[in-house]
Amino acid sequence: MHPHQALIERFYTAFQQKDYLTMQQCYHPDVRFSDPVFPKLKGAEAGLMWQMLLSRSQDFQMTFSNVEANAQKGSCDWVATYTFTSTGRLVKNVVHAEFLFKDGLISRHDDHFSFYEWASQALGFTGKLLGWSRYLEEKIQTKAAEGLQKFIQQTNP
Repeated sequence: MHPHQALIERFYTAFQQKDYLTMQQCYHPDVRFSDPVFPKLKGAEAGLMWQMLLSRSQDFQMTFSNVEANAQKGSCDWVATYTFTSTGRLVKNVVHAEFLFKDGLISRHDDHFSFYEWASQALGFTGKLLGWSRYLEEKIQTKAAEGLQKFIQQTNP
């Protein structure tokens, strides 16, 4: 097994256990993270995003599979099931992750999933009606970024 494959497995095993500290240790200090909700996180923000999400989750479950990696890049598929706290709606998010590595750590992490599918589950009728629109995506991104910044300020005063 390539060391980067083991690194991805360590990251997702920690994710399953809601161990955000180990997840943070898998990231390079200059990591870049992107997904449809948090499109441009840099450095410590990425690990703090996982800390925020996992510390607030109550019924989070996650599985991962298809871990592949070589010296330059890697990938993984994962599925998270949880209650979206803002609406109380159950979400099953199917994600494909892609990675780049530097100094034996994850330097780039891109999660790909359908924003429309996520919004339809998390927001119900509103998500089904507007989940395809850039307007709703930007609104969710802004709210998520504001929530993360507030969490960071509270965590690191």
